[in-house]
Amino acid sequence: MKYSLCFCLLGSSFETSNLGVGALTAGTIESILASHPDAEITLLDYGKEGKTYQFKSSRGDVPVRLLNIRFSKKFYLKNNIAYLIFLALVLKIIPAKKIRSFIIRRNSWLHDICRADVVTSIAGGDSFSDIYGLGRLIYVALPQILVLLLNKKLILLPQTYGPFNGRAARAIARFILNRSHTIYSRDREGLAEVAQLSGNKEIDEKLHFCHDVGFVVQPYESAGHNPDTLNIPDAMTRNLVGLNVSGLLFMGGYTKKNMFGLKSNYAELIYDLIHYMIEVKSVPLVLVPHVFGSGANSESDSAVCELIYKELKPRYPQMLFLASGLYNQSEIKYIIGQCDFFIGARMHACIGALSQCIPAIGIAYSKKFKGVFETVGMESLIADPRLSDKDEILQIIDAAYDNRLQSRSILKQRIPEAKQNVFDIFKSIDFKAY
Repeated sequence: MKYSLCFCLLGSSFETSNLGVGALTAGTIESILASHPDAEITLLDYGKEGKTYQFKSSRGDVPVRLLNIRFSKKFYLKNNIAYLIFLALVLKIIPAKKIRSFIIRRNSWLHDICRADVVTSIAGGDSFSDIYGLGRLIYVALPQILVLLLNKKLILLPQTYGPFNGRAARAIARFILNRSHTIYSRDREGLAEVAQLSGNKEIDEKLHFCHDVGFVVQPYESAGHNPDTLNIPDAMTRNLVGLNVSGLLFMGGYTKKNMFGLKSNYAELIYDLIHYMIEVKSVPLVLVPHVFGSGANSESDSAVCELIYKELKPRYPQMLFLASGLYNQSEIKYIIGQCDFFIGARMHACIGALSQCIPAIGIAYSKKFKGVFETVGMESLIADPRLSDKDEILQIIDAAYDNRLQSRSILKQRIPEAKQNVFDIFKSIDFKAY
């Protein structure tokens, strides 16, 4: 098959158990195909083995290749990110073009990166920051630094920038931002923050707003759910409330010591919220995970949802349900689409609702929620446990549920515009400049 353009995507993956990352990857691919239906798409991401996915898009199945790099102590692995950066530095000091070409041809990873027409990075949506620790930032920054050292023009796709609390984090961010070709932010405040952080008066020319690419993920029904636990009568779906429970917040963050400084005890909030919606509002509720996995030490939503379900199902046999089984980003979006109202602590679970014009409350643990919700007129649907106690959050949710028809009307006006904004992102780039 002859491809029009070759796209190389950094910070995008289908290998993670976090469907938010999968949603960003799927949304980016849908956006590329909207402008370039015959594009070749490669994911540059960490992994032990390369592979090819058959991505189910709105335009049919599309092959997407994983170009796997390694983060390993074995320096001389040909795809070790440290070794690749070393080779990129060597290439910068070798004057002879033939020798540089020879080195690139001898390493298939360098060769594939260098032949890409367009290189993008989305850093998992919110990992271009040290909010999860400096180690995570370095992990996502190294492939971007590699691309820049190879003199490739890097496009930063719509994401959240910062916070950068440490001096090293700010230095890494400044290095990448000032050398990137185009920078998109998924919230308007991010544009000002990038400009301030960069310290470059000319960076404004690079900065653009675009809605989160997760808005254009396609929902598809899955045949893999467990009918015993997701068997909701049709009559109930008219008032069905979806609740995404974050395993990360439930365990207190990666430190397990209230890492995000929540004013409310998250576990207590979830139990009280379930009781309130079922007993006071008299609505059926389905638990919807957005990060999968098992084990007490994991950040898995699915493990926590199952725990809560087993504990409370005997009390609410006809009112509490669980989306059990394994799903990808499109299949879980289909389940979210069956809800009348949604509450979530994973932002892309909320985007899965909002993009289908379903009012969604975001239980915010970082600034990313507010900025993204504002872009579709839903800033009032933020409940921030860092600022509000449990009772205040329940009041916010109660009011939002009662006003859901008004919110739905606003979403029906705003969502088509948001989706078109995402679909147009690659139409606006002048590829002749590459």
